[in-house]
Amino acid sequence: MSDLDPRSLTVPATLDGARLDLVLVELLEDVSRVRIQELIKDGGVRVAGAPAERASQPVEAGWTLELLDVVRSRVRTGGPPGPERELDVIHEDEHLVVLDKPAGMVAHPSSVVRGGTVSERMVERYGPLPSPQGEDRPGIVHRLDADTSGLLVVARSEEAAAGLMTAFQERTVDKHYLALVFHPPRFDSDWIETRIGRLPGRPDRMSVATEEGQGREASTYYETLERFRGFGYVRLKPETGRTHQLRVHLASIDHPLVGDRVYRGRRGLSRHMPKEAPAPTRHALHASELAFTHPVSGERLAFEVPLARDLQRFLDWLRAREASADES
Repeated sequence: MSDLDPRSLTVPATLDGARLDLVLVELLEDVSRVRIQELIKDGGVRVAGAPAERASQPVEAGWTLELLDVVRSRVRTGGPPGPERELDVIHEDEHLVVLDKPAGMVAHPSSVVRGGTVSERMVERYGPLPSPQGEDRPGIVHRLDADTSGLLVVARSEEAAAGLMTAFQERTVDKHYLALVFHPPRFDSDWIETRIGRLPGRPDRMSVATEEGQGREASTYYETLERFRGFGYVRLKPETGRTHQLRVHLASIDHPLVGDRVYRGRRGLSRHMPKEAPAPTRHALHASELAFTHPVSGERLAFEVPLARDLQRFLDWLRAREASADES
């Protein structure tokens, strides 16, 4: 995309009167609010044909928002805020790499996200990589949402790429996630088995299919690890790999992820977050465990990483609050 070829978005009626940066965060899921604000500051956004005045300016339904491709050295929308950090590589060999992806880092570049993505960083580090999912996605065989932290495997050889793609398609890869949700779950464990499809009119979003025959089968198993006042800490195992599956499934049973701006469940924005809580600035989902058979050696590999620091901080606060209530 060139400076003369902006990406155009239209403000939906549901966001009439909202501030510009929040509207763009809603419309561009893989771009953080911090990056959006940087883009606006650098002159990369036009509102109804005029340069954006400020991130907080209100916009009206029907207005056109244009995202310009600005100089890469000034805007790096693919990585997390702050100084560029070294990728936390958990395992590497000549065929594949397993890393602990930080929240805020996008898996691969797109028309509006580039610079600092996992894919680009892997190429910088290892050189040319196979591209089984398209030339713009070297090394990528599966993905995590930008705001999801945790384990991600990247292919370095064609043989590994083919084998890993097959393993994900045949569901022989074991994945587990840790999540902080609103409301303590009623059950110690349960299955969520509702079909998921594209949200009509919003192809970038997913929803539970309400009519028979719509969507695709989706299955998630969850275990309740801890319960708190107003919140729960759960472990998730998706049996299928639909787009946004865990977020949609949790919201569908009214246990949406803490910090999820898109999938909020039936109670929507009325959820209460204590003012003193160190609330995460992104959705509280972490890919904690990953196990698969090495596509070349045949060895079974298993990896586990602790909860990301921002989520651990919130979890510690919940535990301390609960302990304090028990003592009083």
